[in-house]
Amino acid sequence: MMIEQGGAREGGLVWRGCTANCDAEDGATGTLADGNANSGDKLEGSDAAPDDPVHLKRRVGLFSGVALIVGTMIGSGIFVSPSGLLLHTDSVGISFIIWMACGLLSLLGALAYAELGTMNTSSGAEYAYFMDAFGGPSAFLFSWVSTLVLKPSQMAIICLSFAEYAVEPFVSECDPPDLLVKLVAVICIVMILAVNCYSVNLATNVQNIFTAAKLVAIAIIVCGGAYKLILGNTRHLQEPNFASSKATLGNIATAFYTGLWAYDGWNNLNYVTEEIKNPSKNLPMSIIIGIPLVTLCYALVNVSYLTVMSVSEMTDSEAVAVTFGNRLLGPMAWLMPLAVTISTFGSANGTLFVAGRLCFAASRQGHLLDILSYVHVRRFTPAPGLIFHSLIAVAMVLYGTINSLIGFFSFTAWIFYGGAMLALIVMRYTKPHAPRPYKVPIIIPYVVLFVSAYLVVAPIVEEPLWEYLYAGAFIIAGLLFYMPFVKWGYSLPFMDKITVFLQMALEVVPTSTTFEY
Repeated sequence: MMIEQGGAREGGLVWRGCTANCDAEDGATGTLADGNANSGDKLEGSDAAPDDPVHLKRRVGLFSGVALIVGTMIGSGIFVSPSGLLLHTDSVGISFIIWMACGLLSLLGALAYAELGTMNTSSGAEYAYFMDAFGGPSAFLFSWVSTLVLKPSQMAIICLSFAEYAVEPFVSECDPPDLLVKLVAVICIVMILAVNCYSVNLATNVQNIFTAAKLVAIAIIVCGGAYKLILGNTRHLQEPNFASSKATLGNIATAFYTGLWAYDGWNNLNYVTEEIKNPSKNLPMSIIIGIPLVTLCYALVNVSYLTVMSVSEMTDSEAVAVTFGNRLLGPMAWLMPLAVTISTFGSANGTLFVAGRLCFAASRQGHLLDILSYVHVRRFTPAPGLIFHSLIAVAMVLYGTINSLIGFFSFTAWIFYGGAMLALIVMRYTKPHAPRPYKVPIIIPYVVLFVSAYLVVAPIVEEPLWEYLYAGAFIIAGLLFYMPFVKWGYSLPFMDKITVFLQMALEVVPTSTTFEY
C-alpha cells in the first residue's frame, strides 16, 4: 500500500497554498476558488474529499469557540498584570484607559480576522492570510517564528505561571525553588499534550470546563469588590492622576504590551477554522461574544482590586489576586491561588490546541517537515505538530524565565498582527470578488495597523535594546532556510526514512490521501 499527499479538492470553497495551477516551486500563492455548494455552510469546503478518510473533523461549535477565545485570553495576566500597568503609568485613570483600549484593540483586530477567516477557511490564521496576500516567503517567515518561538514561548510562559502558583502553597515560608517550578511546568505541558493528542472532543471539553471555572473565580473577585464598594471603599478610585509624569510615549507603549499580554489569544479561533462548524456564522459570533465578555471581566476585576488595595500596594504585589484574596476572603483565601492555576491550565490547553494547527497548516504546504501535517489514523488529532510544539516549550521552560520570554513574545507578535491587517487591506484590492460572508469597515484594519506599528516602533525609540535587533535578525534568518529547502526544493537524504519511522511509530498519515493497492 502506498500513501501519498493529495492535491486540490472539488466542492465548496477550497484554499490551498499550492495547486496544479500555481507555482510549485514556491508553494507560493494561496488561491480562493468557488466550487459546488455543500449543504449547510458553504464555507465548509475544506472537509475531506471522498477518498480522504483521515482528516480534521468539524467539532468546534459556537459555545466551544467562545470558550476557546475566553479560555485562552484569560490566563494569568489579569491576576498579575494590573500592577504592571500601574507601574509603567503611575496613574489609575491612565491604566484604566489602557485596559479598555487594549480590549477595544483586541476586538477590532479580531473582527478584521473574522473577515479573513470567513474568506479563507484554512487553519493557520496569519499563515494562511500571508500566503494568500503576499505569497510563500512571508508565510514561511511567520511559520518559522511562530513555530520555533511565539507559540512555544507563550505555552512556556503560561505553564511557568501555573507552576509558580501551584507550588506556592507548599513552600509558603520562602520562594519556591526554580528547579521545582520548572519541573511542575514540564509536567503541566505533558498532561496537556496527552489530552490534546488523545481526543479533540476531550481537549474542547477540558477547555469548556476550565473556562467556566475561571469565570467563577472572576465572579468571586467582582462580588468581593462590589461588597467593598457598598461599604464605601472608593478612595483609591477617586485619584485618577491623569497628569502622571511617567506616562511617556514609550512607557504607554510598554504598558500596552503588558495589558495586551492579558488579552492575547483574541485571534486563536482563526487557527482552527477547518474544525469550526458553520464558520461563516460561528467565527464572527464567537468573537463578538467572547472579547467583550473578557473586556468586561477585566474592567470589573480592576475596579475590585482598587477597592481593597492602593496603587502602591498593587505595584508592590507580585500576585495582585492573591493579595486581594488574603485581605478579603479570610480562610477562603486559598481560592485565589487555585483560581490562577485553573486559569493558566485552561489557557495553556487552548494555546497548545491552536499551536498544533499552525504546524499542521504550514507543513501541509511544504513549509515545515512533512510529518508535522500528519493526523492520527483513529483519533484525528494533529499529534506530530502538538508533540513538536510541546518539546520546544519544554526546552524554553528549562532554559528561560517569564520576563525574558514575555519581552520577545510581545514585540514580535505585533509585527505579524500588523502584517495580517496589511494582508486584509491588500486583498480588498487584489481579490475584490472573493466571497466575504463577514466584512468589516476598511477603517478598522487601518487603525489596527497603525497601532501595531506604534507598538513595535515606540519601545525601540524610547529605549533601544539589542533584543529588538536579535528579534528582527531571527525573523530575517528564516530566509536562509526558505531558499534552499522550500524555494529550491532541497531535501536531506535521510528525512524520508525519519518521516516513515515517525509515521509508523505515531500511527499518523497525511490528511489528503490516496490509496493504491
